[in-house]
Amino acid sequence: MSDRALLRLAMRAAVAAAMTGSLVAFGAMPASAATDAAGDRPPRTTKGPCHYTETPDEPAVRKVPLPPDPRRTPTRRVSAVLETNHGDIGLTLDPAKAPCTVQSFVHLIRHKFYDVTSCHRMTAYDRLKVLQCGDPGFTGEGGPGYRYKDELPVDLPPWPGTPTGERKTYARGVLAMANAGPDTNGSQFFLVYGDSGLSPNYTIFGTVDAAGLAVLDRIAAGGIQPAPGGPTPPVDGKPALPVDIGDARVGR
Repeated sequence: MSDRALLRLAMRAAVAAAMTGSLVAFGAMPASAATDAAGDRPPRTTKGPCHYTETPDEPAVRKVPLPPDPRRTPTRRVSAVLETNHGDIGLTLDPAKAPCTVQSFVHLIRHKFYDVTSCHRMTAYDRLKVLQCGDPGFTGEGGPGYRYKDELPVDLPPWPGTPTGERKTYARGVLAMANAGPDTNGSQFFLVYGDSGLSPNYTIFGTVDAAGLAVLDRIAAGGIQPAPGGPTPPVDGKPALPVDIGDARVGR
């Protein structure tokens, strides 16, 4: 299976027939596709370097304003916590590597976008082991009503067996954004619980702490809900142990 084939399937296909894997966040519009619903104005875009842009054809699952977009983006690391029904997942956000992504993530936390949500997807492929969250609609299609640019990693080691660099190692503990193609980041993110080999098309904006990884390990050990016609054991779908985020907060 090609790398692109592995990455282009999301929850729609996962609950349908055979599942092949994905970190796609449906609902994000390509930069050239979003237009005003009435066709009478272009989508609103912030004036700073991040250019957060409305996606009127894909409205927010929970309405939030566009994030702040200062000309001088912050560089100091930020701590955050996802309080789940399996325990707290502590995060360290790194704006030095991905300032626009961190600003958006913190903005969504502060507007309670992630509160009382569920992580809709888990994968257990040999080279893709992630828990995907960030859609309050629990479908894998929802987003915040805006998109923003990629801030892709440039220093990842190659995935073993691919010396050409086509795939890179997204290491255990990485926090990264799901997307639907170039520059379509929104609200969906994934937590890597086991080393994964991916094309370097996903913005890394932080890491998971040791206690959070222990939580992810317990969730992963519970397995994945089977789907009709899917493989046994299942490798892609909803976690068998539902993962609910009761509260997300930024550290002090």
